[in-house]
Amino acid sequence: MTALRFCATATLALAISGLSATAQQFQNHLMPQPAKISIGSGGLALDSTFAVEVPGVSDARLTDAIDRAVRRIEMDTGLRHAGRGEVGKTKLVVKVDRPSAPVQSLEEDESYALVVTPAGAEIDAATEVGAMHGLETLIQLVQPNGASYFIPAVTINDTPRFRWRGLMVDCARHFEPVAVIKRTIDGMAAVKLNVFHWHLTEDQGFRIQSHVYPALTGKSSDGLFYTQQDAKEIVAYARARGIRVVPEFEMPGHSTAWLFAYPSLVSGSNPDGVRREFGISDYAIDPTREATYTFIDRFLTEMATVFPDSYVHIGGDEAPAPDWKTNPRILAFKKAHNLKDNDALQAWFNTRILKIVARLHKHMMGWDEVLTPGLPKDVVVQSWRGEASLSKGAKLGYKGVLSAPYYLDAMKPASVHYLADPLPSTSDLTPDQRALILGGEVCMWGEHIFPGTIDSRIWPRTAAIAERFWSPENVRDVDDMYHRLIPISVELESLGLTHIQSEDAALRELTGTENIDALRTFASVVEPVSFSERSETQRTSQLTALDRLIDAVRPDPPARHWFEAAVKRLLADPKGDSADRAVLAAWFTTLSDAVPAARQQILASPRLAEASTRADQLLELTAMGQQSLEYLASGEKATSDWKAKKNQTLEEIGKPSALVRFAVLPTFSDLVQAVPE
Repeated sequence: MTALRFCATATLALAISGLSATAQQFQNHLMPQPAKISIGSGGLALDSTFAVEVPGVSDARLTDAIDRAVRRIEMDTGLRHAGRGEVGKTKLVVKVDRPSAPVQSLEEDESYALVVTPAGAEIDAATEVGAMHGLETLIQLVQPNGASYFIPAVTINDTPRFRWRGLMVDCARHFEPVAVIKRTIDGMAAVKLNVFHWHLTEDQGFRIQSHVYPALTGKSSDGLFYTQQDAKEIVAYARARGIRVVPEFEMPGHSTAWLFAYPSLVSGSNPDGVRREFGISDYAIDPTREATYTFIDRFLTEMATVFPDSYVHIGGDEAPAPDWKTNPRILAFKKAHNLKDNDALQAWFNTRILKIVARLHKHMMGWDEVLTPGLPKDVVVQSWRGEASLSKGAKLGYKGVLSAPYYLDAMKPASVHYLADPLPSTSDLTPDQRALILGGEVCMWGEHIFPGTIDSRIWPRTAAIAERFWSPENVRDVDDMYHRLIPISVELESLGLTHIQSEDAALRELTGTENIDALRTFASVVEPVSFSERSETQRTSQLTALDRLIDAVRPDPPARHWFEAAVKRLLADPKGDSADRAVLAAWFTTLSDAVPAARQQILASPRLAEASTRADQLLELTAMGQQSLEYLASGEKATSDWKAKKNQTLEEIGKPSALVRFAVLPTFSDLVQAVPE
């Protein structure tokens, strides 16, 4: 049994011990948690596919959503599909009060009510989007009942806490194929996110086709871009799942791709190609030429025919623009218009762009840097700097979206993201100011991702963040969240996401064999370092091969929280908790037994060899863990220098190595510190 499988088995055994597999007992695996839920008795037996009734508003969008949901339940429960000699008998009523607008808006009513009884299930919603959310909840409610399946009797009245619940994916630094975008959108719909923020332009590439300015992709995409037909297809795909698509076109900074294609836009020196290095570029669009605004006006007018959403993101961050401080023509412009510095010049630029956006009947959105004196109140500020910046914007009268705590590239565990709140009860904002906080947005930057790893970087952590955006603020039990994250992660993979299977695939590729049991066990306790730490250590660029152990392993592996929870229980009763002690001792043995074979494979692979030290360190950790268990069980005090030596070892293991870190290291430290001396 591998460590990962051992963890999963132990987790489930400890979490749901005593529950009968045949009892019709509600198992709350819902994510996000509904606003209100009451549990009835019994449930709806699934011994037939559904007989669907749609007594209210119905159109192709709703019909397709119902069909997809029914098919997923059929697949999950082994039911025969209606129309193939099968007559549906399980009653499902989906009632929608009014048709949705052609373009989904921020004001969409996403609420729904779901009632399940032994006689059938009914979803009532104001709009199709609310009905879609109800269908996703219905799918998550399905549970085994001995030899069959059922849906527990429940009454749910649900509505989101925030109107803006987004995921930003950077497809400009590394291009992601259409299939990746679609499966990402499927995952978003499953956890009730409603905004796909599509980062399409960067220093490293321009990824959206323009017929008006063909050189944008002709020169600045390496041939990797979305045609307008691709983009329209994705917009339609997202709308069919209740998700808006907000495009981002970075300006005036992060604009090397613009400027290489059209040098007439530059502020001074010309780039000689798209930028392969990551980080902040000095190149910036010239805000002083009238031709700049003519160019952008024509481009945004064209993009408005591709992206119908009422919001457009113009970036606006990290534009040092040294040419704005030295170019004589730009200096003269600043003096003539009484613009004292670069911030004032960028505010001028933003105001001009806002006029273009407004003419297109859209709202402008930008990162923190757009928040400058005199900025019109119609602009939505997306905060990457933190809650203080978001709060400042609200106090000044600006709508805002929080992203700072939800940067997935930091490789923080789901628990850290989960407890960060766009609008905590401790906020000092007034009711009117609180209403300006639209919600939050997860950010997946693209420096170190490609189609084989993007899913494991986004999922399942984003499901936990989605709950923060949807559920009431007091839903904050981390242990319960992780308990529910296991089944939702499996559900997400059933939609076509690859976040679980990709690790095994990468390990097989690195070793050239299917026999990776020992290496998988080793990998189950390590995780990648952050993007920034990788960049500092490896000096990566867009051309860096993403094919090392860091790219194979997942952030926040299941073993991390399982181990943390088991040790927490043990330390509450070190002598009496024999069950957790036995499970932990067996797990330490499983880990240590895997090291020799894993180390052999690591040394045989040039791309893995750097991790051999980590394998040796795992042996040190497991030995340390076993010794700690023995001391805690006996109550015997450790020798005077034992803890000091172990702390020194822990400190050494905590140092950077092989671009991976032990996700379980803090909990090993907790064990050591608990030993009396």
